[in-house]
Amino acid sequence: MKLDPARATTANLARALREGRTSVLAIAQSHLDRIAAIDRAGPRLNSIIELNPDALQEARRLDQLARQSQWLGPLHGIPVLLKDNIATGDRMQTTAGSLALEGTRAARDAHLVTQLRKAGALILAKTNLSEWANIRSNRSTSGWSSRGGLTRNPYALDRNTSGSSSGTAAAIAAGLGVLGVGTETDGSIISPATRNGLIGLKPTVGRISRDGIIPISHTQDTAGPMTRTVADAAALMNAIIALDARDAATEPAPQPGDFLEALRTDALQGVRIGVARNQLNPHAGVSALFDRSLHQLEQLGAQLVDVQAPRPASWSADELTVLLVELKAGLATWLAEFAPSARVRTLEDIIAFNEANASRVMPHFGQELFLQARELGGLDSPAYKAALEKCRRLARTEGLDALFERERIQALVAPSGGPASLTDLGAGDHSTGGFSSAAAVAGLPHLTVPMGVVGIQAGAVLPVGLSFVGPAWSEAALLGYGYAFEQAHRHRVAPTFRRHSTANA
Repeated sequence: MKLDPARATTANLARALREGRTSVLAIAQSHLDRIAAIDRAGPRLNSIIELNPDALQEARRLDQLARQSQWLGPLHGIPVLLKDNIATGDRMQTTAGSLALEGTRAARDAHLVTQLRKAGALILAKTNLSEWANIRSNRSTSGWSSRGGLTRNPYALDRNTSGSSSGTAAAIAAGLGVLGVGTETDGSIISPATRNGLIGLKPTVGRISRDGIIPISHTQDTAGPMTRTVADAAALMNAIIALDARDAATEPAPQPGDFLEALRTDALQGVRIGVARNQLNPHAGVSALFDRSLHQLEQLGAQLVDVQAPRPASWSADELTVLLVELKAGLATWLAEFAPSARVRTLEDIIAFNEANASRVMPHFGQELFLQARELGGLDSPAYKAALEKCRRLARTEGLDALFERERIQALVAPSGGPASLTDLGAGDHSTGGFSSAAAVAGLPHLTVPMGVVGIQAGAVLPVGLSFVGPAWSEAALLGYGYAFEQAHRHRVAPTFRRHSTANA
């Protein structure tokens, strides 16, 4: 079987393996060859921060098991890429892209990594990210870390990947792995997924254990799939969800069943969907694609109703307070458990390291958010408690929960965001809009699927996504809606690695 990593899916690789038409070793090697050709040479995406030095040895072990008819699970031999803030108890480092953690090997696997290994997945590599998952500075450049450098967008190399799951997005879009795992606090799965032409799913907080993930916020953090197809996202969800005693947020999660069973081409038939008219993107090309998408949803049987979604301006300052207070507490706990031999033990230690190594760590932007976090109180402070209560009330109780009930809708749709902006290391990120905040602050599930591309200068095209937000624990339904839309219209366009996207470049 001739392998094409750019077109590989979990289903077709699993079928080829079981029919003996390929091997795990051949699959692994083809992806490593593509990483060498595209990430390390050629376009030089710089999306992979570290290869698993034991990947080929593990591939041979998985092949040996297959020859003995010992299939570990539905992901047996499927190459997975992990964001470098997810702990692996192997020879790879876990650093969140920071030189402060360079050389750090986690004490054990994160819970989701344990689940992946049980399902037979091959952990191929770790991906670059916006350093510390984009919580160090409010004028950072997404996709840049002091350990990994800058990741480039495969659709146009001068465009930004968005973040913080930047490397996972670029690598999966470019076919460097089949399944990608990102993490999100607010936008870090949805934003890079939409700007790299991917399916991205931010689950309900608690659906996937956060154990072992370098934290920002125990209120909002979650891992989630980043894939080229909805079916791959569902297959990945099947593997990584499980009750975990180390993460109390997983306790109320209901049994999800098989996410693949939710994937039906008629899943939108009769579904009442709210259109968030007050969240429309100002970009004319995005607006046109969204209008087309609404028509396509109606053709697929959806019943659309205009609604007013909650706006982030009412809680954004309080959200930042929550994130920074929880960051300071959570980092110390993670470092003590997963990196007891690291040179840093607290946020204060990280700040000091960054100051002492400013030329390498802070050549483009500073650490003002870390400094702000240092000055805030703890989890028992009145300011934190008041901010948390306001966020939960405005975003969820009086926000999305109330909207779903009042309008009797099963989901909310809006453009996921605008096209990727030009990367500007001097000035930092330039926002082109986004629809992540309400679902992120409320802890509710959010799916983005490609809805087309917009043309820009020099003949380049950039992808944009359509968002589906649902009530708590509705990931299966959202995946069904996304699958019906994907299968009917196939809007994803593969990247072409254009070097420039401006006429005067």
